[in-house]
Amino acid sequence: MSNVRTTCLITFAAAIGLAGCGDNKAGNTTAADTTATAPAATAPADVGATAPADPTATPTEAVASTTTTTTTDAAAGGVTYASLTGDAAKGEKVFGQCRTCHVVQQGVNRVGPSLYGVVGRKSGAIEGYKYSVANKNSGYTWTEDQLFTYLEAPQKVMPGTKMAFGGLKKPQDRADVIAYLKTNG
Repeated sequence: MSNVRTTCLITFAAAIGLAGCGDNKAGNTTAADTTATAPAATAPADVGATAPADPTATPTEAVASTTTTTTTDAAAGGVTYASLTGDAAKGEKVFGQCRTCHVVQQGVNRVGPSLYGVVGRKSGAIEGYKYSVANKNSGYTWTEDQLFTYLEAPQKVMPGTKMAFGGLKKPQDRADVIAYLKTNG
């Protein structure tokens, strides 16, 4: 679940909880009853998926208990990259979605840079490729964990990236693509 959805759900839960409060005997709520909001959630220090908030917690407890990790796919129930085994042959098939913009041949750039040797490479490091400012200045090293997170939702992980791809939502697909990329470089 994304931070925005978590914050929205917490705010909604707070509004619902507040709507039932007060001395309004007719059961009607007033604007004053529903305008309070949950505490603002702060942006995570490390961009990635978030763990779902405890549905039984108060809005304040729910915000405090939401944690951030770079290797967990919250939508898939907490699947981590480490819990998966990538299959390079399957990853090559999934990589077919990437071939419009990327290849794994060294020195061959398309719309996107060559992904030859990408695992372990510093972001924005291919000479002659014009990276977005976001990518070039991200400071990322494309570790397997970082790729796992990035490939789920590139625009969310690196706002401003030129990569328009919506992401690979299935954790196993991401693990398979990473296994394939590791065989190329």
